[in-house]
Amino acid sequence: MKKTAQFAITRRHALAGASAAALAAMGFSPARAEAYPTQNITLVVPFTPGGSTDILARVIGQKLEASLGYPIIVESRPGAGGTVGVASVARASADGYTMVMGHIGTLGVAPALYPKLSYDPLKSLDPVSGIAQVHNMLVVHPDVPAKTLAELVDYAKQNPGKLNYASGGNGSAAHIAMVALADRAGIQLTHVPYKGTAPAVTDLLGGRVQLTFTGAPNLLQHVEAGKMRALAVSGTTRLKAAPSVPTVAESGYPGFEASQWYGILVPAGTPKEIIDRLNKEIVAALSGSEVRDRLALEGADVWTNTPKEFHDHIAAEIDRWGALVKKTGIRLD
Repeated sequence: MKKTAQFAITRRHALAGASAAALAAMGFSPARAEAYPTQNITLVVPFTPGGSTDILARVIGQKLEASLGYPIIVESRPGAGGTVGVASVARASADGYTMVMGHIGTLGVAPALYPKLSYDPLKSLDPVSGIAQVHNMLVVHPDVPAKTLAELVDYAKQNPGKLNYASGGNGSAAHIAMVALADRAGIQLTHVPYKGTAPAVTDLLGGRVQLTFTGAPNLLQHVEAGKMRALAVSGTTRLKAAPSVPTVAESGYPGFEASQWYGILVPAGTPKEIIDRLNKEIVAALSGSEVRDRLALEGADVWTNTPKEFHDHIAAEIDRWGALVKKTGIRLD
């Protein structure tokens, strides 16, 4: 009887061990999933504070703090069009405690613009979920004699290269959006890259540059105050926060669309159950009308998806903007 009982116990242990090994082989760890998180989580913003990426990071960070039970530390790591911050996350431990707010520039444009990019958006990082899509708003300093996009194009054609446009850096959303518009309209503009959107907007307010085509959240208050003039937005529909401003498509360029998109990613190799947990919490955090309304006032639309859908979107954007970089010969100024 003792041998039979001992055999039964040994067999149960063996089966339990085999089951655990099988689950581990599939990358699943119940204990690890249940325990996560057990410490603060860092959300890297690869740009200077004050831009659209920073604004959105703080909105989602507050919501995730409430649902995950630990602080979300929003940390700015700017440099090289946002690629420095993204690269730092790609090198971080794949444990779910370091995330990055990626966007169109650092994920969709950078692979074509930076030949020696130190990370691969599709291999070095694991997508968690999209966060939001943001209309770019084309604005000019009040001294520019153009009240519509058509008038701006005419003025630019009469003064080739004399209009300076600001962006948050080489490969930033403002840079690529303006290149796309200038290519479509057949005009020549001079690019002035800054180390972030905030200083770019500051110099536009001061009249040191004449225009920009960047995220609406950075511009709406200045447009409403009359310190900038809005000519168009880049999305397929008008902004709820600025319904009188037409789209570029409505202004004579059918099919034009160059909106920004943002999403959260983690280092490649992060356990699937942690990614799934984060995805679930992000989707839940952004599903309420309060957050949707708040983002709408900022000129943003909630945009969530599965990790696979986000991955496929990034891949498509790399192809799309890579073709534009090649066609226009965009260089790092």
